[in-house]
Amino acid sequence: MEPTVTATSSFGVGSSRLAALAQQLRGYKPPPSSSFDDAEETQTDQETAGKVVSQVGFQESMIAPVSKDPERFRPKRAAVLICIFEGDDGDLRVILTKRSSRLSTHSGEVSLPGGKADEGDKDDGMTATREAEEEIGLDPSLVDVVTSLEPFLSKHLLRVIPVIGILRDKTKFKPIPNPEEVEAVFDAPLEMFLKDENRRCEEREWMGEKYLIHYFDYRTGDKDYMIWGLTAGILIRAASVTYQRPPAFIEQSPKFKYPKLVEKHTCMPK
Repeated sequence: MEPTVTATSSFGVGSSRLAALAQQLRGYKPPPSSSFDDAEETQTDQETAGKVVSQVGFQESMIAPVSKDPERFRPKRAAVLICIFEGDDGDLRVILTKRSSRLSTHSGEVSLPGGKADEGDKDDGMTATREAEEEIGLDPSLVDVVTSLEPFLSKHLLRVIPVIGILRDKTKFKPIPNPEEVEAVFDAPLEMFLKDENRRCEEREWMGEKYLIHYFDYRTGDKDYMIWGLTAGILIRAASVTYQRPPAFIEQSPKFKYPKLVEKHTCMPK
């Protein structure tokens, strides 16, 4: 099953640039991803049942498919919102969050708003915007959902669908972070994820395949943030699709197969 979103156009406020971008992105078609049944796993991993944050992440389309097998791996499904708006200087910016330092897992890390799909969600767009409202108070009616990217596989083997939405009127969004989950809400220029500035990477290996984990350092006001792993990988792809050009560095995504059977706590190395 491919990523599903229902494109919306619920308001007309915004610049001509954002209108043109919305039209461009609505025409985007993600490449085919590895085929497998999207049925929910019968086992629930409490460690990864919460919000979507991971040290490792790469496009599912980079993974070779395996033959259909009813007993093979069925990853849980989640969605994150890449909410783009136009900054005061005319640049395209994306909304990010810093997870609460009180959380037991991935505390203090930067992430995109999002989380696991609920049974009542009609598509990935609803999952992403619903979670964004719960986490940072972003009213779904303010977001023009335009497309979704190809799925990414998280460190804990969670299938994450990046959903791109456009915030046409940024003045109507007043962040209200959920203190149980979010410590801070901030934004960053989307184009920075195509530049080889304030970026570093580490080479890792899993299942005999080498890949790179990217780290971006970002400072806004008196706050320093590090954006890395799954979040960085998704934003690199989102920036490439938005600006219609590749990054100025090598991504080096891995190419390996899903295992047919995955134990409950199987995950990629940190």
